[in-house]
Amino acid sequence: MNSKYALVYILSFFIFFNFSTSAQKVKNLNGTQIAFLSDVHLQDLFGEFSDSEYKGVLNPKTGESVLIRTMSSQLHSTRIFNENYFAFLAALDDIAKRKIKYVALPGDYTDDGQPMHVRGLAKILEQYQKKYGIEFFITTGNHDPVGPFAQESGKEDFLGTEGKSQPIYSKDGMYKPNLQIEQPVVITADIAKMGYLGITDQLKNFGFHPNAKNKFWATPFSNYSSENYSFEKALESAKLFNRMYEVAPGYQVPDVSYVVEPIDGLWLMAIDGNVYIPKKMDGDPKDSKSYSEASTGYNNVLSNKKHLIKWVSAISEQAKKHGKTLVAFSHFPMIDFNDDASAEIKELLGPNKWQLNRVPVEEVAQVFADAGLKIHFGGHMHINDTGVRTTAKGNTLVNIQTPSLAAYIPAYKLLTLKKGNVVDIQTITIDNVERYNELFDLYKTEYQFLESQNTKDIWNIDILKTKNYHDFTDFHLKELVRLRFLKDDWPSSFKDFILNVSAEELLILNTIQTDEDFDFILKNKTQFEKEWKEAALKSEQILAQNKLNKADFNWTGNDLLIDFYRFRSADELAFADVSEKRAATYKVLSKLFLDSKDDVSKPLQKQMKLFFNIFNKFMHEVPADHFTVDLKNGEVEKVK
Repeated sequence: MNSKYALVYILSFFIFFNFSTSAQKVKNLNGTQIAFLSDVHLQDLFGEFSDSEYKGVLNPKTGESVLIRTMSSQLHSTRIFNENYFAFLAALDDIAKRKIKYVALPGDYTDDGQPMHVRGLAKILEQYQKKYGIEFFITTGNHDPVGPFAQESGKEDFLGTEGKSQPIYSKDGMYKPNLQIEQPVVITADIAKMGYLGITDQLKNFGFHPNAKNKFWATPFSNYSSENYSFEKALESAKLFNRMYEVAPGYQVPDVSYVVEPIDGLWLMAIDGNVYIPKKMDGDPKDSKSYSEASTGYNNVLSNKKHLIKWVSAISEQAKKHGKTLVAFSHFPMIDFNDDASAEIKELLGPNKWQLNRVPVEEVAQVFADAGLKIHFGGHMHINDTGVRTTAKGNTLVNIQTPSLAAYIPAYKLLTLKKGNVVDIQTITIDNVERYNELFDLYKTEYQFLESQNTKDIWNIDILKTKNYHDFTDFHLKELVRLRFLKDDWPSSFKDFILNVSAEELLILNTIQTDEDFDFILKNKTQFEKEWKEAALKSEQILAQNKLNKADFNWTGNDLLIDFYRFRSADELAFADVSEKRAATYKVLSKLFLDSKDDVSKPLQKQMKLFFNIFNKFMHEVPADHFTVDLKNGEVEKVK
């Protein structure tokens, strides 16, 4: 054999042998599953204070004392505080039943990082870890920690005896109660807000620190790679003083991002998206109050936490080089979670509504997609959503918003790795929860006390008639709309109109031929009798064309608003509570409004067009229930 060809043959064999050997090292991940439970907001209802004899309020149903918040506070908040404790256990039971071994928690796993609740969370996770062999991986949320360092805190809306509110604070003098409607303040350090040090120490066994069983574990500050990895190096790298960065000149704060390989071939990247920017440059760098809150998310990463982008890029390169499947998760979304309707929302409601400051700018998705991320699980917004972005370089990122177990619609996401670099994403709803109504007798006492005080806008006691946890969260959303969103979100002219218009009137108004705006027409119907009759006939033709009838339009403007929020929160899962017929009527109205010509001289008509434009996007975006993602090209396909 010619020596030249012999050399080529030997080199080819060597390359093939090395490639084959390397490939054999990567375990077949087909069927591997990871559950994502975001925004649990756990409060330990049965926890005990380490420095106070206060036990909470006695539950007559069980004879046991519980530390719970008032129903009033729950129905004015975007999250449930109490029943989600039982929902969390139900979700973990479901995960154990499915024999899922890996669970990621993308932040806000406690209400505000209080010692009592963090201890309670750790206890629950340890129980499921020991009993079922589940491995948990946690990243930070803006509620845990609330700030980079520990701080005094408390809540005034726990439920106390006689149905009164019970203030509980970490330091004396922080709150002065109104003893007519509140009990005297309980003081305990266990209700303070822990910073990074306390939280990562308490929860170090759930990803924040390496485990000897891990194949690989590293942080953005590690000085080793997967090729020269050792557990000893990882332990040193995990120490908090080795995980600090300068967020602004003179201000050092922790970054507890990490990547872990729990099983051969799978890299889980837990990104700490919290960015605490100093409010002013002469504050105390060790005082959390010197920093702005972290709820904005990735927009601030671009400006004040750029090392994360370099780290993500480096880890993505290593994962590609070594044939690892990289799955990222963090608390904050990387893609617009409003189904690309944020511009219309801003125009309709104003720039400071609907948490628009939390919407990531387009650069976020572009930067992280080009850094190599293919798939990312986020939380924070308590909504079910899927977002896709492809960059000019042809890189695609899929952002999956995980619903909260403490809001409508309660669910978790289940990722299953398939052959061919494809992942299956399923949304598992938690509809039935044992003990979800265990606290209802206490709420009745609260309601009776509020009635005795002639309290304005008392919550609707019918929520205590709900039959399951799904219905409970749906009722929570409806009360949230009534008690908070209607007051805070909408222009008064729009609100007054929508709450007093029928579905049939909306249909006719959109087909009527006149130069007047909707509210004027409704107030002066007799003046437009001829036009109204003509529009009514035309609307009947529209109904016939769409195989609908008047009976399908038997809903009110209030029903429309509630369904609007249902789709915003649950995406296609809202069809559990919105019939296909009802949705069809919304689609007909959406088309009519979107096809109509803009007329700036008719402000209400313009608002309604924007409203239906937004609603239409909520109902017609990327699949968010059960779908697959091809990690090679980012293609999302609905599973039927």
